[in-house]
Amino acid sequence: MRIMGLDLGDKTIGVAVSDPLGWTAQGVTTLRRTDLEGDLQQLAKLVEQYAVEEFVLGLPKNMDGSLGKRAEMVQQFTELLKKRFALPVHLWDERLSTVAVEKHLLGADVSRRGRKKVVDKLAAVYILQGYLDRRAQGRG
Repeated sequence: MRIMGLDLGDKTIGVAVSDPLGWTAQGVTTLRRTDLEGDLQQLAKLVEQYAVEEFVLGLPKNMDGSLGKRAEMVQQFTELLKKRFALPVHLWDERLSTVAVEKHLLGADVSRRGRKKVVDKLAAVYILQGYLDRRAQGRG
């Protein structure tokens, strides 16, 4: 069973998928956002290509655990995914996921241009892998 991880941004959507056994997350792509219908069509192609059965979306909570405008956007997108695909959608606390990915890329001496190209996709990997690891421990 493959699970798709998404890092939803204003301009892009980072996409990762699990291996068929649900153990590891691999980065797939970064989608350039258009409009909601266009975004869903792009995702539909990937859902079909990878035979996705579940979604995990990063939920950008504030550091105090509260939900802001970006979290509300993710929650609204979650409802659209549920209606469009009729698949389970899980929200995963993504606080500092992009920061962790940026720090890792800086440590690997990746250029600013290189980081910009992969940060959203890698943030999706980070989100999905966190979910997979928690699930493997029986707490997902």
